[in-house]
Amino acid sequence: MVRLQVSRYFCDASGCAARTFAEQIPGVSVRHGRRTPHLTRMLVDIGLALAGRAGSRLAATIGLPAGRNVLLRLVRALPDRLIGAVSVLGVDDFALRRGHRYGTILIDMDTHRPIDVLDDRLADTFAAWLEEHPGVTVVCRDRGGAYAEGARTGAPQAIQVADRWHLWKNLAEQVEKTVAAHHGCIRTAYATPTAEAADEPDAAAAMDAAAVDRWEGSAIVARTKERYAAVQALKAQGKGIKAIRRELGLAKETVRKFYRAASVDELLVTARAGRCSILDPFKPFLHDAWNAGRTNVSALYREIVEQGYRGSYATVCDYLGPFRTQTAPPPAPTVPKVRRITSWLLSHPDHLDTDDQVELKQVRAACPELDTTAARVATFAQILTELRGEELDAWMTTVEADDLPHLHRFVRGLRADNAAVVNGLTLPHNSGAVEGAVNRIKMMKRQMYGRAKFDLLRKRILHAA
Repeated sequence: MVRLQVSRYFCDASGCAARTFAEQIPGVSVRHGRRTPHLTRMLVDIGLALAGRAGSRLAATIGLPAGRNVLLRLVRALPDRLIGAVSVLGVDDFALRRGHRYGTILIDMDTHRPIDVLDDRLADTFAAWLEEHPGVTVVCRDRGGAYAEGARTGAPQAIQVADRWHLWKNLAEQVEKTVAAHHGCIRTAYATPTAEAADEPDAAAAMDAAAVDRWEGSAIVARTKERYAAVQALKAQGKGIKAIRRELGLAKETVRKFYRAASVDELLVTARAGRCSILDPFKPFLHDAWNAGRTNVSALYREIVEQGYRGSYATVCDYLGPFRTQTAPPPAPTVPKVRRITSWLLSHPDHLDTDDQVELKQVRAACPELDTTAARVATFAQILTELRGEELDAWMTTVEADDLPHLHRFVRGLRADNAAVVNGLTLPHNSGAVEGAVNRIKMMKRQMYGRAKFDLLRKRILHAA
């Protein structure tokens, strides 16, 4: 304990409201303060890092007991930092409440530090901020139209740069849809029966029929068909995506996907072939054991559980059901799933192992459309990584001549935002620092139990290290 002795002063002036006041020691005491500035700074840092409840527990552990509300009040009391001149600005949105309310974070790309937080993601709000802070020469943004419009209005002199990561993400989405649309070619190529399988056509057919029945009777198929019918019925009434979203209570992206789909099969093909079955690694063992006379499903289930199987007994029982009256055929070659093929197409060849390279060659040989897609993806990757934006127009023209409707949609998006895309593929600027800040905001929200007040979250964003 430090005992401090200071002077106390009295004022005799009749008009003075301060009758008595004490001497202050810089760095030790402040007027009306209950703690030293140094202690206050320590508690503020704890509040910025961990928010209320977790911060209060840590403070008590290190001998600085403070309630969670005390920490939150100290954070809220922090003054805003001066923004100053900003030449390269990064902008992106984040969810305060996903699907309902969003905010905007602004980053000084020279220092990679947040400089301001807006309480919505509207073009007018962003434009007004730019008008209040002139001097921005470059705006790094994602593909969102609101920020593009806000930048054109508030800072018409600024160069807009589309983020390369979002460009690659948009391409990946269309490549996955292309693979899903042509996955039938791959299944056909892998379905060529071996000599052993040809001797047991009935068993193979029964196994395939059972798999189809299990899929068609699953909850995901029923839900997808129901949602597709509801969205298409409202679309036929002339309603737009926003109106359908409000009426059905679905997310915007979900409604957009069902709204634009030409048929329900287009939606089901990715789900049907997008992921491997949890039973796939154990099928050869089950076939060999069944043909060896070990037909006790419960015993087989226990054996594969010991080998690492984490699925249900019902899955094993349904799979072995068609073999009750006949021998099990040799397991069919595993057909690469949509997402696995997509990852091959989007990966650099040097990053694939030998087996993946062999399977990718088989996939490309089985489907000319996927072979063309692979070539177009490789060319775009070179343009993106080597900043050869001047070659983009020729690439888009080549893609438009191909019979690849999903890539055509990607090209239309590029042409709609052509200037920013070319800048993103030419200039060294990118939005990596912005994406990192958004990830930190997500962590802050989790620490605040998902009910973050905007003013408190804004202070933490602007002052956290």
